[in-house]
Amino acid sequence: MEDSAIAAVIERAKKGFNSKKTLNIEWRRGQLLALLRMLNETKTQICDALHADLRQTPFLSNVAEVDGVVKEAENALRELDNWCKPEARPVGALMKPGKGFIRREPFGVALIISPWNYPISLLLKPMIGALAAGNAVVLKPSEVSAKCSEYFVKTIPKYMDSDCVGVVEGGVKETTFLLQNRFDYIFYTGNTNVGKIVMRAAAEHLTPVTLELGGKSPCIVDETAVRTLMSQQTGYAGGKFMNCGQTCVAPDYVLVTKKVEDALFKKLCSTIRTFYGEDPQQCKDYSRVINPRHTQRLAALIKGKKCDFGGKFDVDDCYIEPTLVRNVDSGDALMQDEIFGPILPILPVADLKEATEFGQQGREKPLALYMFSSNEKNIQYVIENTTSGGAAINEVVMQVACQHMPFGGVGYSGMGAYNGHCTFKTFSHERSVLQRTTWPDVSLRYPPYTADKIWWFTKLNSLKAPNMKFIVLFVLAPALAAVVATGKMAAGGEWMRRALAHMARACEHT
Repeated sequence: MEDSAIAAVIERAKKGFNSKKTLNIEWRRGQLLALLRMLNETKTQICDALHADLRQTPFLSNVAEVDGVVKEAENALRELDNWCKPEARPVGALMKPGKGFIRREPFGVALIISPWNYPISLLLKPMIGALAAGNAVVLKPSEVSAKCSEYFVKTIPKYMDSDCVGVVEGGVKETTFLLQNRFDYIFYTGNTNVGKIVMRAAAEHLTPVTLELGGKSPCIVDETAVRTLMSQQTGYAGGKFMNCGQTCVAPDYVLVTKKVEDALFKKLCSTIRTFYGEDPQQCKDYSRVINPRHTQRLAALIKGKKCDFGGKFDVDDCYIEPTLVRNVDSGDALMQDEIFGPILPILPVADLKEATEFGQQGREKPLALYMFSSNEKNIQYVIENTTSGGAAINEVVMQVACQHMPFGGVGYSGMGAYNGHCTFKTFSHERSVLQRTTWPDVSLRYPPYTADKIWWFTKLNSLKAPNMKFIVLFVLAPALAAVVATGKMAAGGEWMRRALAHMARACEHT
């Protein structure tokens, strides 16, 4: 895509936002309804694009991609009026009679850059929050998932308002040009190295960012899990090998207590066979690596290595077999960067203390942390002695689908969060507003600051819960201040001071 064409998309979005049409809640509602119609009417095209890019089955395409977007849009439609209402906030005693509230306003034009591993949902879910908040958006789908990118370029303009929703297709060159332009918000999902580039570009314009990155997310398994939960068809293997391991929150490695390592390994092997058969390459439910280059990267990690389960690969077919590798050293190539593929290192540890220390010392904070256990004390120990963007106990990956909990990273795994209402707030500027009446304007706040004024100011400012008694006090205070200011503190003035002091004490106890 030529620079001039990209510039035109950006300029159109800016004009669309400046026209103030996005501030209209009915416009926002209309865009969300149009998106739902698009998903319903083009579901076949979506599934075809996902199959072409990632060999995803229609079931996985619907469950992992389309359904989540639909639920997000439907939730935004239900809650939009509530989300957009000003939120009342208390104000201090000296600001009475007055009120405080927060208005959530759009930033302006938001740039959303999505990855290739879940190319539909990771572009559209942030867009839902951005549009619900009243922003215009410029979408940049990943060029790596080429068919899905092509789908967006062809389909978005047919359903969405082209004045406020634009799509830019292309690779590094086009993304670089986009980042040279000034946006009001940037939302990026991808790897840490590119995340740094995005943040540097945003810093040039002081543009706020959300970075959804990744990292080596550990899974800790204790002996109670192997005895109980692991005796069933746990979702662990499904979470790791779903989408051929190309999930940012997939478990990257396992830390298991030594006494149950063998039992866990055997259970994982049998579960993988149950899921994908003896030859996963022939299984229609097993996806593929996105392209030959990434397949070669993964193959290099296991080539010449003793794989305890799996280990086969076919670069031409973008196939890596579900692979388990035991007795991995912490210095091994598998333990350096996020694997992002269907290879699972299993590391034995003596106890939970060693497991938590391994995952924290000298390693960047991961996007997710998992634990399998039926011992509540062990669970609390791990949660309290680790840090991660999010966590799940006796489950993997599914924390992302919890619409009412924010999802995001910390440190090298990202900054900011989204999901449901949190996405709306991410794309909203919280504008604080203090509104007072035109009277009374208490002179206690203004010079000259006499001893009496200071006494009254201290009393008024210490009130914790102003009520009607306080309002009476507040109205009478200016009269006292006037008496004090003119130097006419006679017997009547002294009586008024004692009476107001009594009221102040009464207010303190209400």
